[in-house]
Amino acid sequence: MAIDLFSIGKFTVHGYGLMIGIGFLAAVLLGGYLAKRRGLSDNDFTNIAMLVLIIGFAGGKLLHVIVEFKAFLADPLSVIGSEGFAVYGGIITGIATIYVYCKIKKLDFLKYIDLFGVVVPLNQAFGRVGCLLAGCCYGKETTSPFSLVFPEGCSAPAHVHLIPTQPIMAAGNFVIFLAILTGYLASCPKKGSDDLPKRRYVSGLSFCMYLILYSIGRFIIEFFRDDPRGNVGSLSTSQFIAIFTFAAGLALMYARLRVYKSRNADKAAEQES
Repeated sequence: MAIDLFSIGKFTVHGYGLMIGIGFLAAVLLGGYLAKRRGLSDNDFTNIAMLVLIIGFAGGKLLHVIVEFKAFLADPLSVIGSEGFAVYGGIITGIATIYVYCKIKKLDFLKYIDLFGVVVPLNQAFGRVGCLLAGCCYGKETTSPFSLVFPEGCSAPAHVHLIPTQPIMAAGNFVIFLAILTGYLASCPKKGSDDLPKRRYVSGLSFCMYLILYSIGRFIIEFFRDDPRGNVGSLSTSQFIAIFTFAAGLALMYARLRVYKSRNADKAAEQES
């Protein structure tokens, strides 16, 4: 594990921060490429991404403070200054940021948020590698050989065999990314190509898939984590929120498919007449 990778004078590069930065850069580059491929503005996508980074980070920190409110009251700076970050806080404020930007610039909100539905899980995959380097978001103690043992100085308990939740979450996010990317690319052949799309593009569907798949994965992995987290009854805060994001993803997908089928039916009726 590598909390601190290297130092240049007084400046220290942390493993967690570096992975977040690499993930964000990869997401922005891929998102810009996909925006051009879809016929959208890559400049607007980059602008939104920068805003989402800033506002989403603030939202993630805010939810972390709410979840760790007792610790925050006891020592505010230790909570605010820690690497603690609530992903769902970032997702919720990120969605709001994209909506407001698109509303102001008169852009198609669903088409732009679809881009984020593709690239966000890639960013999260790198982020979970960062969690591994920092030792945060660690799993429960286990006797299984499929385990991780952290050294002194990490957030995780030292010299104890723990369920490798961080690599599992990283791999899960990467699988989600590949699944959604494959579907997205199938609906928009490369510009200038004569290939027909393998499936019709339904705006908003990629983001719905992200909400559904991420919520399922997050709900399950929470049972195996043992780091300090807030809870709502017998569920962790993230599991509680995941129920609603999963339901929202399903509801939005149903609504978008209904609109798509309705429009196709109208077009068929016009052609017959």
